[in-house]
Amino acid sequence: MEELIARWRDYQSSRQTQPNSDMEMVEGRLRDAATVLVQAGLTVDEAFMVAVNRIASLDAVSRNFAQEHWERLWRSPTAVTAKSGQRFDVAAAFLLAVAAALAIKLPELFGSSLSDGSSQFYFLNLSFFALPMLACYFAWKRRLGPVRWFLLALPFAAAAVIVNAYPFNDSSVATAPLAGLHLPIALWLAVGVAYTGGRWIFGGGRWMDFIRFTGEFAIYYTLIALGGGVLTGLAWVMFDAIGVDISIFATEWALPCGAMGAMPVCAWLVESRRNVVENVAPMLARVFTPLAAALLLAFLSTMVWTGRGVNPGREPLIAFDLLLALVLGLLLYSVSARNPQAPPNAFDWLTALLVVCALAADAVALAAIAARITEFGFSANKMAALGENLILLVILACSVWFYARFLSRRGAFDALERWQIACLPVYALWAVVVVVVFPPVFGYA
Repeated sequence: MEELIARWRDYQSSRQTQPNSDMEMVEGRLRDAATVLVQAGLTVDEAFMVAVNRIASLDAVSRNFAQEHWERLWRSPTAVTAKSGQRFDVAAAFLLAVAAALAIKLPELFGSSLSDGSSQFYFLNLSFFALPMLACYFAWKRRLGPVRWFLLALPFAAAAVIVNAYPFNDSSVATAPLAGLHLPIALWLAVGVAYTGGRWIFGGGRWMDFIRFTGEFAIYYTLIALGGGVLTGLAWVMFDAIGVDISIFATEWALPCGAMGAMPVCAWLVESRRNVVENVAPMLARVFTPLAAALLLAFLSTMVWTGRGVNPGREPLIAFDLLLALVLGLLLYSVSARNPQAPPNAFDWLTALLVVCALAADAVALAAIAARITEFGFSANKMAALGENLILLVILACSVWFYARFLSRRGAFDALERWQIACLPVYALWAVVVVVVFPPVFGYA
């Protein structure tokens, strides 16, 4: 704060048009306003910028300072935060990263190893090596009380008991993979509760912030994973050149420990850049929205032109679901990056076209799933895909409705934003059903 105020004072001195006593009075107001905002929960740079903007109506020089420096201060990734707790954030993230890296090696103390055929155990329990560390990081950062810590620990404990108590075996070729794939989705919502400060009610700006965090986290994690993989590969080649085999270290230590330890580090990186306007996920959404819309439009047009239906095989249906998940992500980050008060623009029409095409593609996928069920009967995989596509159908259909009202100026954009936040627990609930209900219903097959 002192560094920012010193910058403001230097600017005032270079353009001084008022007595020193008046300048001291304005500085006092600036300090008071910034202090109140910091106590309310804003970071130092946010509080300073808002305080300068408030006193701008009283001081012409401060108004010029705000106009000249606001954009640079707000958009700089190295904007001064000067928070006394920042060093503790780094230390906490580092310690949790070490804990996550060591957690994935703990099963070896009980006879399980990544290299001895315990892949199913690790696949089912992968969520428990790092996601609890993320929840702890945000629970500590948001200063949650003991009761909220306890409530936050319950879903992780319950999930750990359930997936390890179920009698999965080598013949569980469907239900065990489904449980392992859907468990992180369910527990990610628990991380969101910690991120929002223990809020189990899905609404408000904090949950939209969590949506932004999820996208940023995925991008950072991918970049770190790629960099770590390249570095490990280079080290492997270099040591091999001098006759030293580090394959065991690379595959059993560097890669799994790095994959787990990177998650708390990514959380800290995203949190440290919350003040930067040009976040990566919304930018990528703007790049890939027209590409995804063109792809779906070309696919649907070709299907109509040729009269060919979708092959109801497993791989094509998986590809459909992945594409629809991508569209849903683009929709979420397009919504999160938009000013709700702005009028409709060309990008809104483009996003609406993407959602309409995705809705049509989802209907095609549902028809293919129904045909596969009719031909081969029910199975865990087909029922999981059916449920997911039905959920997407409802969510996309309502999104089209809200977009139509907004584009026709009969509704506000806030309604679409609230709808996206309200759908968050639906994904988690379906994931819980797949993890908890599917295995016993389908005989753990």
